[in-house]
Amino acid sequence: MSNLIKYSNGAPAVVAEDAWQIVRLPAVAEEEVKKQAGKPVLFKLTGAESATAAQINATVIPAGKVLVPLAVWQARKAELATRVAAGEVGVWLETHELVEKLVESQQDLSVFPILGIHIERFADGRAYSMANLLRTRYGFKAELRVFGDVLRDQLYFLRRVGFDAFEIRADRSAEEALASLRDFSEPYQASVVIDQPVWRRHARG
Repeated sequence: MSNLIKYSNGAPAVVAEDAWQIVRLPAVAEEEVKKQAGKPVLFKLTGAESATAAQINATVIPAGKVLVPLAVWQARKAELATRVAAGEVGVWLETHELVEKLVESQQDLSVFPILGIHIERFADGRAYSMANLLRTRYGFKAELRVFGDVLRDQLYFLRRVGFDAFEIRADRSAEEALASLRDFSEPYQASVVIDQPVWRRHARG
């Protein structure tokens, strides 16, 4: 059993096996630790570069269905064209990367059967805005997956901004996290998945 929860026909469930391989960039020998006021900066600034040319070129893309980093997609798009046409390629972004960069490289996002966003640390809330943009401004309709430091208490809110697949952190139980999607029976505000606030969804007595 995987640690992946997916929505199918409007209902979430833990999936037995994940068909998609998440391709990672090769690790750098020594990553620079940036500091501010003497303390390490935990989050990369929005728009910061994610990979070096050497990392991109050294990234191994296996056969089968793959989810590749944005930087690899941008640099090796021509190489992946045939596999994109076959529905075998999706793209994932770090939270500091711009959704607009993906759209610049591929205006029609419907060619991708899946997009992903990686949360390095659960306290980084940029994934919520990114998902909202992909679903509303750019009209992405296929699977939108979040993975990385994903915890139970986030799932309900991640769902409201448009995620429909959640890879729970490896040291946590996906079965236990599944229940969190039912934490609230009737949200008040409108969202990506519910387009009207509660006072418009229900007639007053």
